Amino acid sequence: MNRVCVARVVGMLCFLSASSMLPAAEGPVCRSPYDLAYSPDGKLLAVSDRTAGAAVLIDPAQKKVAREVKLNGRPMGVAWCGEKLYVAEYDAGSVAEIAAESGKVLRRLPAGPKALGVAVAAQKNLLLVTDYGLHTVIAVELATGKEVKRIPAVYAPMFLAVTPDESLSVVANSIPCGDATQTTQACAVTVIDLAKLEKITDIPLPSGCVNLREIAISPDGKWAYVVHTVGRFTLPTTQLERGWINSNGLTILDLSNRTCHATVLLDQISSGAADPWGLALSPGGTNAWISLAGAHEIAQLNLAGLQALLPKEQAKREALSYDLAALYAGKVLQRTALPGKGPRGVAVAPDGTQVAVATYFSGQVALLDARGATAPVTIPVGPQPEANPARRGEEAFYSAEHCFQGWLSCATCHPDTRADGLNWDLLNDGLGNPKNAKSMVWAPRTPPAMSLGVRESAEVAVEKGFQFIQFSMAGTQTLADVRAYLQSLEPERSPYLVDGKLSAKAAKGKKVFESGKTSCAQCHPAPLYTDMKTYDVGTAGTLDREQKQFDTPTLIELWRTAPFLHDGSAPTLLDLLTAHNQGDAHGQTAKLSKEELDALVAYLLSL
Repeated sequence: MNRVCVARVVGMLCFLSASSMLPAAEGPVCRSPYDLAYSPDGKLLAVSDRTAGAAVLIDPAQKKVAREVKLNGRPMGVAWCGEKLYVAEYDAGSVAEIAAESGKVLRRLPAGPKALGVAVAAQKNLLLVTDYGLHTVIAVELATGKEVKRIPAVYAPMFLAVTPDESLSVVANSIPCGDATQTTQACAVTVIDLAKLEKITDIPLPSGCVNLREIAISPDGKWAYVVHTVGRFTLPTTQLERGWINSNGLTILDLSNRTCHATVLLDQISSGAADPWGLALSPGGTNAWISLAGAHEIAQLNLAGLQALLPKEQAKREALSYDLAALYAGKVLQRTALPGKGPRGVAVAPDGTQVAVATYFSGQVALLDARGATAPVTIPVGPQPEANPARRGEEAFYSAEHCFQGWLSCATCHPDTRADGLNWDLLNDGLGNPKNAKSMVWAPRTPPAMSLGVRESAEVAVEKGFQFIQFSMAGTQTLADVRAYLQSLEPERSPYLVDGKLSAKAAKGKKVFESGKTSCAQCHPAPLYTDMKTYDVGTAGTLDREQKQFDTPTLIELWRTAPFLHDGSAPTLLDLLTAHNQGDAHGQTAKLSKEELDALVAYLLSL
C-alpha cells in the first residue's frame, strides 16, 4: 500500500501547501490563484484562491481586483453561467453560487466532499462537478439546486468540459488505478451522455499518460484536448535526455468515434515542457493556450496547423508520442516564459484578444496580449507575505528549474505530493526491479524510505532524488526548504467519513482490523499505521528476484493511493486482501466473510 499526504497550514506567515486541509492560521496567508474564467461578456475575470479560501473578481480592463468573496473549504474549479459564478469548495461538500455584480454567495449547491472541477450545461439546466475523492461526476439541477445523479468516472477526476451542443461531457481522470505491472498503465478520459446522465465509455490514453489536468473541446464539438505528462516507466531512470524518463504532451480525442486520435509532445529535444496544467482554446478554436506548471511557461499551439500535420495512418500518428521535434519542425508551437511561478489555470477572453494565467506561487494573475503586441501585465490577487521555508520548499517541489533540461519536477511523479500510479525502475536498489511510486505522507516520520528501505530517511531520499532523478545537485537551502515542506505535510480528511466520523460499516471494519483474527494492527498500529519495519509478506513478484522483504507503509489516505503493494499489482483494496493475500502472510483475511471484508475495506478507505 502507498504512503499519502497533504500539507498542513503551519506558522504565522502563510498556508504552507496547496494541499492543506486545516483552517487558516492567524495573520497573513499566501495567495495561490488556482483556476480562472472570464465572464461571458469579458468584463470580469473570476479567480479561485486555493490557500486564501476566496474567489477574487478582477476587472481585466482596469487591471485591478474588483472584489473578493470569502468561501468555504479550498476554492478550486470555476465556471460561469450568465452573471452567476460557480466555484467548487473542496472539502466543504459544496459549490458556491455567486452573484457577479454584488459578490454575494446566493446559495451553496450540493457536491461531493472533494468537489474540484465544475462545468455548466445551461440548456440542460445542469451543473456538473467532479468529486476527486469518490471518483464520480455529480449532476446538480440548477433551478432547484438538488443533486440529480452521480456518474462514475475512473479515478481521481479533476477537470471536465461540455460539448457546445451539450450532448456530452468529457472528464479528465488524473491518476491511473489499474495493475501497474502492465506496460499499458495510463489514465483515461470518461465520456458522459448528458441526455441520459450515463457514462458512455472510458477512453484509455497511450501508455504512461498520467497527471491529466485541464480538458477542452473544439467549437465544432468533434475534438477534445487534454494535457498531461508521459512517463517512460518501462525504461530505467539512467538518463534524462530526449525524454528518456518523462515527456509532456497533449492528447487529441475524436469524440465522434470515442477514440484517442493522437498524442503529441510539447517538449523540445533539449528542453522539457514540465507538467502541463492549464488549457484553454481561442474562441474560434484556432489556438490552444497551455500552461507549463513546472517550466513556468505558456505554450501557444496552432490547432489548425496541428491537424494538418497529423498523418492519416494510425501507426504514424501513434509514433508522434515519441517525436520531440514534430511540433517545432511544423512551426505550430511556441513557448514563452511567464512573469510568475507555478502557472495553473488558463482562460481566454471571449473576444480572443487576452489570455489570463493563474501563477500559483507568485499570487498573481498574468494577463497576456494574445497577439503578442504588448508585454504581459501582472495583477496580485491580494497581499503576498514573504514565503517561509516550507512554502519555498513547496515551490521547489513543483518546479523543474532544478532538473537537468527541465524535463520534470518532484511533483511529476508525486502529484499533489502523492503518487502517479506508475512503477519506476529507480537505480537505488538495483536494475530491472520497478516499484510503484510512493506518496510523501509522513515520510519524515516513518523511516526508512523507499519500498526496500534503502534510504535511511526521507531527508536522505530528498537529496538523492535531486541527484539521481533530476540529475542535479540542489543547493543546501533548497534541500532544507523541501525537507521543511515534507515535514509540514499532513493527511487529508477521507471523503468516506460521515460528518467526520466512521460510517457504521467502517466502524465494524475497525473492529476487524484491530482484532487478533486478522493481525492487521500488529504491523500497522495507530497512530502512524506502520511499525516502520520490513517483512516478507508473500508479495514479491517475478521482477523482485531475491528481494522479498518490503517496508511496511502507513495506511493513511488509502482512499486516494491505488494501485496498492510495492509493485502496484493490486488495483483495489479488495484485490489486496483477497487475490494478493491467498497465503494469509499479509494479515489473516482468507477466512473473513464477504461482510467482514467489505467492512474492513470501508475502514481502510476512511483512514
